[in-house]
Amino acid sequence: MKKLILTSALIIGSIALYAQESASIKIYPNQGKEIIPKEIYGQFAEHLGSCIYGGLWVGEDSEIANTDGYRTDVLNALKELHVPVLRWPGGCFADEYHWMDGIGPKKNRPKMVNNNWGGTIEDNSFGTNEFLNLCELLNCEPYISGNVGSGSVEELAKWVEYMTSDGDSPMANLRRKNGRDKPWKVKFIGIGNESWGCGGSMRPEYYSDLYRRYSTYCRNYDGNNLYKIASGASDYDYNWTEVLMKNVSHRMNGLSLHYYTVTGWSGSKGAATIFDKEDYYWTMGKCLEIENVITKHISIMDKYDPGKQIGLLVDEWGTWWDEEEGSTPGHLYQQNTMRDAFVASLTLDVFNRHTDRIKMANIAQIVNVLQSMILTKGKAMVLTPTYYVFEMYKVHQDALYLPLDLICDKINVKDNRTIPSISATASKDKNEIIHISISNVNIEDFQEVKIELPGVKINNISGKILSSNKITDYNSFKNPNVINLKEFKGAKIEGKILKIKLPAKSIVTLTLE
Repeated sequence: MKKLILTSALIIGSIALYAQESASIKIYPNQGKEIIPKEIYGQFAEHLGSCIYGGLWVGEDSEIANTDGYRTDVLNALKELHVPVLRWPGGCFADEYHWMDGIGPKKNRPKMVNNNWGGTIEDNSFGTNEFLNLCELLNCEPYISGNVGSGSVEELAKWVEYMTSDGDSPMANLRRKNGRDKPWKVKFIGIGNESWGCGGSMRPEYYSDLYRRYSTYCRNYDGNNLYKIASGASDYDYNWTEVLMKNVSHRMNGLSLHYYTVTGWSGSKGAATIFDKEDYYWTMGKCLEIENVITKHISIMDKYDPGKQIGLLVDEWGTWWDEEEGSTPGHLYQQNTMRDAFVASLTLDVFNRHTDRIKMANIAQIVNVLQSMILTKGKAMVLTPTYYVFEMYKVHQDALYLPLDLICDKINVKDNRTIPSISATASKDKNEIIHISISNVNIEDFQEVKIELPGVKINNISGKILSSNKITDYNSFKNPNVINLKEFKGAKIEGKILKIKLPAKSIVTLTLE
């Protein structure tokens, strides 16, 4: 049996193969150097389909239980995830959004056509105040995507003033007139979105100059310090990163990157719930390819920024399948199976390995769109398998990343790919508690995993497991609890070794005290 070795020093490349009878992990508890930024577990909410309306927001007069217009069930579910940062209003929508249409009395707000997503009429009842108040309710950082594609420098500059100025200024006084006396704290500001595509079909050289201009007028008011993010590349466009690092450099605090696990951009992307074993393993290979993409972008950034002062922000990622039959075209509504849960866990493991450069990630999207945490329909709400992965992984937020060596079987995948049968990440929190998340990608066989933790005395082990009978299983409104978290009792200590019997197609997070 061939084995795949992933070492703590490995970032794709140092791979050795040899025979071994069981999977093994060696964790180095005293060699951790990097904190896993909580923002890696960020979310994304766009004015797309029913993400905002019917998902996050129903309005104060709705028959659906709400808290000041926000769905109470969704709000409470999101609080459980400890959402660290929420990106809004897009996405492609951001570069057609004019923020002043979404402030003031709702009856006076003009409507617009959402040209990117199905031609839906947008009534602007959810705007700046509603979004920033939501972030306060969730205790998370707002991440504002500014309009560069169809907006103006003046418009973006005034938006920053409206949100963050505490002075006797026109925009601050307009905010006060709209019912908010004190400014909000807004750390993250994106200067455009996908400027190479829906954000303006620009060349990187042209966008670089626009970034320099727009960002100049995004000012810091009254102790609010902006973290300015340039619109970065789509997956394999390394030239875009090269040009921006050369022409913009340290005028930006962060550079974005978008990567979707998708079978293709034209024609069918495949059904979210109908796929076979070969499709599943291919998806895992495509998902893990993000590490190659990340390392190539990082190598370019390292050339211009060896001190790693500029963060890489993967602010759109996740699965993209065909829209569900019967759903509104252009609204990107898709179901969410155990396959999606594995994409989430494996991707988060990759991000955790690169925390020296990756400072934020935002899965697309939070409710009812693409790989969402939550699905809603009328008064009903369903938590997806991906939701439970984020619930399991929240223990890694702001924890010390622990390097590890992993030896496991490899699985052959079509298109000459190979993938590891096991993925793992480990961290130590501020209370010295160690958490280990392990995924058994194999959908047929359990895995015996041996874990070494030199110098660590374990007094208590507890764990949670996410699994199901079939990899195609999902939670529906009719059967909302097919997949959920259960207690895991398959770990035990034998001498100085922690042994785990990991069921097929399962994701486990262990707590070691």
